[in-house]
Amino acid sequence: MTKGTEGPVHRISTARAPQAIGAYAQATSAEGRLVFVSGQLPLDPVTGEIVAGDIEDHVKQCMHNLGEILKEAGLSCGNLVKTTVYVTDMTLFPVVNRAYQSFFPGEEYPARAVVEVSALPRGCQVEIEGTAVG
Repeated sequence: MTKGTEGPVHRISTARAPQAIGAYAQATSAEGRLVFVSGQLPLDPVTGEIVAGDIEDHVKQCMHNLGEILKEAGLSCGNLVKTTVYVTDMTLFPVVNRAYQSFFPGEEYPARAVVEVSALPRGCQVEIEGTAVG
């Protein structure tokens, strides 16, 4: 885990997820207990391009990227306590929900909000952020 060395907040970064495309960290950790993962787009970590496929594929890539960042912090999607899913079209909710729930065993879901927005970076249809506890 790449961490900043000053203060109680540590920056988390991994090459297994897309690098930040703006002025933000992939994730931060507060005193090593709470991990805040920045919104993940459906980007391929190697090419930095949007992955091919439909909204289901895009949700899965967002969750995969989020999971890789959590893994860098020694956590998994099972440690998520809250997520926010941003979509550009709420009619896609059933497909988004189905793809999202496949990342959680049984019915152990974190709290979640799904918000329709007018646009997302890079023209994406979905972005997912999360907070985990370790």
